[in-house]
Parts: sequence; structure tokens; C-alpha cells
Amino acid sequence: MRAQLPTSFALLLTPLVLVSAYSRPALAQTVGPAAAPPDWSAVDGFVRTEMVKQRVPGLAMAIVRNGVLVRAQGYGSANLEHNVPVTTATVFQSGSVGKQFTATLVMQLIGEGKLSLDDRLAKFFPNGPAAWRGITIRQMLSHTSGISEKFYEKVDLHLEYADSTVARIIGEQPLDFTPGSKWSYSNPGYVMLGYVIEKVTGRFYGDLLEERIFGPLGMTTAMIINEPAIVPNRAAGYETADGAIVNQSWVSRKFNTTADGSLYLTVLDLAKWDAALYGDRVLPQASLAQMWTPIRLNDGTTHPYGFGWALGNVNGHRIIEHGGSWQGFKTYIARYVGDGLTVIVMMNLGDANPGTFAHGIAGVIDPALKAAPAAARP
Repeated sequence: MRAQLPTSFALLLTPLVLVSAYSRPALAQTVGPAAAPPDWSAVDGFVRTEMVKQRVPGLAMAIVRNGVLVRAQGYGSANLEHNVPVTTATVFQSGSVGKQFTATLVMQLIGEGKLSLDDRLAKFFPNGPAAWRGITIRQMLSHTSGISEKFYEKVDLHLEYADSTVARIIGEQPLDFTPGSKWSYSNPGYVMLGYVIEKVTGRFYGDLLEERIFGPLGMTTAMIINEPAIVPNRAAGYETADGAIVNQSWVSRKFNTTADGSLYLTVLDLAKWDAALYGDRVLPQASLAQMWTPIRLNDGTTHPYGFGWALGNVNGHRIIEHGGSWQGFKTYIARYVGDGLTVIVMMNLGDANPGTFAHGIAGVIDPALKAAPAAARP
């Protein structure tokens, strides 16, 4: 049975607001010294209008200014079948926003001398294909390794595989290009980074995330996806098929635990994560700066991507950002670092464009950050 959107869908978009006690004094702050106080009703109006336009069942939003949460809010439905509203405690899936956490783990290990950006993949998989002798950790972090997405044409996402089998099938696919010569998004490259972390530490990368990042930062609901578990406040993911909203496609546990982005998070978790990036709680600022530097290709040109983060600017304002898409969920974190503004959105429709929401919200808060339509990034 397909789950249709309720006829009174617009009624679901009444916002549910939570502003934490520690952030309440910051409500009067502005983005930049000359900016006017945000018009939150305009933000709400933009979000509700865009949700109807894109047919998004539910969305959670967090606005963070200079590391301080100033507004967190839920809109719409976390579960259409039970008519459960989205709140700031609603748990969504990260999609590729999870890559920045994997990249951070790698950089921590590099800082401890257990890894090097110039280490070759073959060092950890000596029986792997000859092509892996030319691939570095740096290239895997920055999607310049050439490791092919064709891997997903060779596996059944409904089946369970051993890690060794996944690695073997990834290695059986010819590289898309000579390592370092081009940029092309590679989920399998990050899957392999998870296996490298395990080779170096003897630990599952998800356990290290909890120990090194989630626990210390108080990201209390952040965890590796675990569909059999009872997860309080977990949202349902949706897709569209033949014009109707339907439940997400099921994926095996194996492909819900890989290091390319398999996390449960709330917007409050990501707000704490954003705050930590202003200091040195997870990495020294020099290491973070390295992650946020455009990657240099073999021919000397650069591509606007670092390690788990996309890089760019809007009207001359620097932005560090990333989106995520997986199993009927979309996520986005946009950090306008020079302006001290971060916009986080999480939603439960796989067909939605989360960048439209994040960039649009930023433009409502500060007109200087309003990008031209052609500049909006998917």
C-alpha cells in the first residue's frame, strides 16, 4: 500500500520550536555586525512554502551562530502512517554528511602518526589489485582516487556481504581515471577508508566515532544506523513513485554500516558538531584547515572539495558544506564561516533538494547570502 500525502498536508507544516536554555540569550544576536535581527516568521514561511513545493513530509532545522544554537525547529510529519510530528529530537539518516566524520577520524589517526595522507591503499591491502598501489589516502578523502561507483552495479544492496567481499568487488572495478588526475564523487572510496581505519586500529569505525567524537561532544542520539534496534524518535524515510509518496526501499545491514555515510543524527547533534569545529575539540585548527582546502590535482589545478566537505562561496562569502542522501532521507549542513552562520536541515523525502532549503534559509536570514537561482547547489 502506498502512503499518500494527507489531503491536509499543509496543516502538518505548523512549526514546532525548541530553543535550548543555554542558547536563549543569543536570540537577539545578528549575523554580522550590520545585519538586522532574523525575521523568523519569514524563515518559517520559506520553509513551509518549499516543503509544499517539494512535497516534503517532515523537516528539522537548526540555526547556529558562532557555535551557539539560536533556533531549532521541526515542521511536518516524521511518520505519515502514524501522523507523528517532527521535533528537534527527531532522528534522521545522515547520508553523505557522514563522510565528514569518517574524514575526521582519518585526520585524527594521521595526527597520532598511525596514518599518512600519502599512504597507499595497497599498504593496507597488499593482496589487492595493482591499481591500488597508485591510490593515496589523500585521494580517497578528496574523491580523486578514481575508485569507481560501478561497484554498485555489481552488488545487491539487499544482501549481506563480508567486508572482504565488498573490498574485493570494489577492487575488481577498473579505475575511472588515473588517481589524482580528476575529481569524481566516490562512495566506495569512503567505504574503503572505513576498512583502512579498522586495519590501523583493529576497531570498527562506528565504535571509534562514538568514543572519539559523539560521546565527547554530547551528540547523544548520534549512532551507526541500526534498523532492528528500537530507536526513539526515529523518522520514517519516503520516496516518490508514480507520483505517490511511498516508504523507503529496504537496504541490508551491511550497506547501512559503511563509512560513506550511515549514521542516525538529529539537528541538535549536528549543531553540537558545528560548534566543536570552531575550536580544537575534535582536531587542531590546522588539521581542519587542511580538510577545508581545495584539493590539488596532478596538473596543478584545484577542485572545490576538501576532505569530506565541499567548498565554495556565495556572493563572496565563504561556505563549507555538504549534503547527504540515503534511504528516503536528505540532509544538509551549510557553514558560512566568515559570517558565523550555519544552517542545518534534515528531511524525510529522498527526492527533495536539501541545498535549496539550506541556502534559501541563509538568504532569508541574511540577504547578503542569497544566491542567484543558478548558483544553488544540489
